[in-house]
Amino acid sequence: MAFITSVELNFLVFRYLQESGFTHSAFAFGYEVGINRCPIDGNLVPPGALIAIVQKGLQYLEMEANLSNCDTDLDEDFSFLQPLDLITKDIHELRQMIVERKKNLRKDKVKDFDKEHEGEHGQFEDQTGREMVTDQEEKVTVKHDENRVFGGPEPMDVSTTGTSQPCKFPKSDVTILEGHSSEVCACAFSPAGSLLASGSGDSTARIWTIAQGPCISAVQNDPLNVVVLKHVRGRTNEKSKDVTTLDWNEEGTLLATGSYDGQARIWSTMSTLSKHKGPIFSLKWNKKGDYLLTGSFDKTAIVWDVKAEEWKQQFEFHSGPTLDVDWRHNISFARSSTDHMIHVCKIGDNRPIKTFAGHQGEVNCVKWDPSGSLLASCSDDITAKIWSMKHEKYVHDLRDHLKEIYALRWSPTGPGTNNANQKLVLASASFDSTVKLWDVELGKLITSLNGHREPVYSVAFSPNGEYLASGSLDKSVHVWSLKEGKIVRTFTGEGGIFEVCWNKEGDKVAACFADNTVCVLDFRM
Repeated sequence: MAFITSVELNFLVFRYLQESGFTHSAFAFGYEVGINRCPIDGNLVPPGALIAIVQKGLQYLEMEANLSNCDTDLDEDFSFLQPLDLITKDIHELRQMIVERKKNLRKDKVKDFDKEHEGEHGQFEDQTGREMVTDQEEKVTVKHDENRVFGGPEPMDVSTTGTSQPCKFPKSDVTILEGHSSEVCACAFSPAGSLLASGSGDSTARIWTIAQGPCISAVQNDPLNVVVLKHVRGRTNEKSKDVTTLDWNEEGTLLATGSYDGQARIWSTMSTLSKHKGPIFSLKWNKKGDYLLTGSFDKTAIVWDVKAEEWKQQFEFHSGPTLDVDWRHNISFARSSTDHMIHVCKIGDNRPIKTFAGHQGEVNCVKWDPSGSLLASCSDDITAKIWSMKHEKYVHDLRDHLKEIYALRWSPTGPGTNNANQKLVLASASFDSTVKLWDVELGKLITSLNGHREPVYSVAFSPNGEYLASGSLDKSVHVWSLKEGKIVRTFTGEGGIFEVCWNKEGDKVAACFADNTVCVLDFRM
């Protein structure tokens, strides 16, 4: 009989937290149990392993309750139990439940049979006048919905807001980039060319050359079209070198990556920036390209002088890990944390120039609008908020989501953009499976985009602001027309999606998947 060890169980819990998007909890748990010393090769463990094992365990318990029941024969119909019963009751209680259920079902079956044949044949009697119950009557049929995942939640209703069905991306418009050996959690098109960067749990980042014009419908792993940026020598499954975040500079000449080992790396100059004492969760270039900003689990943010290849200033202030950072201008930025706080900092100042307090949960994301006048934030407290440097309290409190909000993006419209004549809009992505669009002037919901079935991890506006791409754990990428409020293109892959992005021309969407691939989708309307 196989037994699972505490080390194996800890690894499964660690992977479950990672796959569910609880990156910070995964790190804290992994650090406490010493996951970096675990001998298990993570590349051999399939996605969803913990849930699969739990489900199989419940199914085994269900089978044991049915087949070990001494009061029933083995050829009787199987009786399905609710997951909550399997979790909360022991095997004896489960067997008793099945006995009572089958007795009641037999009685109901006999009554139904009697009603059906009453007045037609009378009751069946043997020569002694006793009622007879045939084998056919005694058998009980329990109908089971095969479309429902055992132990899983009921799927949410899906409305694409339009009357027509969304059009799938044709196979000719899809290119699958293979080469990573673990989940791909970050991707970004170069702002100045046809390069696409991806970062993975296999301790590498890759730079793919994406041809201009229509995609080549195929699986691409040609070594001539990709540059592999190794973050560790030797073994490629060393978890401490997982690439967690990446960002191109404004010119598209330098790629920066952040890793689980707490180091930021700049590729082309091959600089390694070492000062953090924990994983880097977020990383951003300023517009000028002379400073790189990193936020880490060690509760700090660091501004790096790229030319000098050294840190310029380390910002503390937070009492919890830094989850996100975003530049306001070339020398000032905002940072958020698990401590529910947001600090606005400026190079040269030793204290925050502004602190925003109002969230009641971890602040997952902060983003400045294109003009740098408004800051949006979202949190595990199921709210998004809009802040202004002119006010102490939030300007708007956005409360229409039903679960945690994971990501935010401003539209490339309004003041400070190439689409100044269009209205500025904020998009929020939530674990409630929806994307919502907000009127930031009024602080009101414009529309809710309901098309995903599982948490939405990433959203990205097209460069002209007319379309929005969203990626979810339901394995689907949707492209929405904001004018029509409906899905106009959709693609379903083989794994959950952690990030989506557009190229500068707005004719390609890239998505990184948990099945170790990156997909490039040709978008033409």
